[in-house]
Amino acid sequence: MALNLADWLLFLGFFVVVIGFSLWKSRGSSGDGEDYFLAGRGLSWWLIGISIVAANISTEQFVGMAGQGASSVGLAVSWWQLIGSVGIVLIAFTLLPRFLQAGIYTMPEYLEYRYNVVARSIFALLTVFIYVLVLVTAVLFSGALTLHTIFGIDLSVAAWVIGAAAALYTSWGGLKAVAWADLIQGIALLAGGLVVFFLGLQACGGWEAFSTTNADKLHMILPAEDASLPWTGVAGGMWIVLIYYCGLNQFIVQRNLAAKTLRDGQLGMVFAGALWLLVPFAIVMPGIMAFQLYPEELALNPDKAYPTLIASLLPGGMRGFLLAALAGAITSSLASMLNSASTIFSLDVFKRLIKPDAEEKNMVRLGRVMVIIFVIIGCLLAPMLADPKFGGVFQYIQQFQGYIWPGVVAAFIFGMVVPRAPAAAGVSALITGPVLYGLMQAYATQIHFLLQVLITFVLVCLIMGVITLIRPMSEPKSLPVRDDIDLQSDPKVKALGGIVIAAVVCFVVIFW
Repeated sequence: MALNLADWLLFLGFFVVVIGFSLWKSRGSSGDGEDYFLAGRGLSWWLIGISIVAANISTEQFVGMAGQGASSVGLAVSWWQLIGSVGIVLIAFTLLPRFLQAGIYTMPEYLEYRYNVVARSIFALLTVFIYVLVLVTAVLFSGALTLHTIFGIDLSVAAWVIGAAAALYTSWGGLKAVAWADLIQGIALLAGGLVVFFLGLQACGGWEAFSTTNADKLHMILPAEDASLPWTGVAGGMWIVLIYYCGLNQFIVQRNLAAKTLRDGQLGMVFAGALWLLVPFAIVMPGIMAFQLYPEELALNPDKAYPTLIASLLPGGMRGFLLAALAGAITSSLASMLNSASTIFSLDVFKRLIKPDAEEKNMVRLGRVMVIIFVIIGCLLAPMLADPKFGGVFQYIQQFQGYIWPGVVAAFIFGMVVPRAPAAAGVSALITGPVLYGLMQAYATQIHFLLQVLITFVLVCLIMGVITLIRPMSEPKSLPVRDDIDLQSDPKVKALGGIVIAAVVCFVVIFW
């Protein structure tokens, strides 16, 4: 891609502004753990909402989801975000009050209060493993692939450049720096995606021409025998995935735990759910447009759909903004994952298991060091995902997280629904979940991975039920209770959540 001077100035200026603004907003930190890991529990709803979107929408979507849109999956890949919109609204009024009331820093910490330290430790180690080896690695790879496609930069070099940029402000300012950087990057990436949508639509001849040409891809329901995203998987296993992702996933939930009030946390989640409704238009449909416009370029690798659209379609003077939006998506998600992985390692692994008497300033220092270490690991592994055997970056991310989804969701939800479930039940869920899913990945390859997730979840719950029947707790455990936060939900926020859910239903009906 040929970039003019305005493109380069906008592209470089964007990162100077983002990094400078985030470091400035996180200046004067007290240095304690709550300030570094949870932004002093002082985030407002609008910052929470945009930060969740920026953390979620990365090259996993701009590269992976757009690539799925360009393939035979088409618009149906939007289920991931649309069910996410419904899920995050429901979780805002069910799980979030429990977590804020307990005053926890991390999701593994909750499992210690509900079960025991063994459950907390297993979940913490699983989370760090998945974040670093799957999420961080995949985001680095997809971001590097974008720079490689557009600029021709070597994949390994591009991964190191992206990793260094995200690690800089994450290690310095913690969650507060990440959230304020997300404010700019979240707005830029959604605006950039909508610009691409309208330009792509124009290149395809308008909506009527686009929808007619791609009628086979503009449907939300795929057959049960579809290998990519069958409706049975959407109706079954995807809900388990979204309960984990929106309600138990540290790099999303950490922002909610940092809310000033329950209202801020709930309104922020509803706001994020509303913004996710833009994803089908800003990301998935442009992927479909890219395949219509450049089928030969994407025949072998649909993951190049979005970068190809930018490189081939946009006029000079606009590319810098779009590239800045993409780069912002990369760094915002990467920074969020790094911050959450370092939080869990520092608090749930090091402080809880290795050095319980560690001072807070040392924990903050360790958190910063772990950000750097996790970036290095991810940069070393990222180029390996170029191997076609991984089946595309979006598929890689979703499929390999199946090792954590069913067991973790079962441990949390069963423990809430069945108060007398003993510690052994929670520990068994966290151990048997990855084992059973791994067995299905090895020996039930004909079953879609979302259905594997559903089957694993049901089996884990049955195991927990048997253990509870044999050896129930004599008395339910008492969880911590914060007395400095109002836990009454605002009826107006509930009404707004209902509007978001109604909008999802309308979209599905229109594109059935």
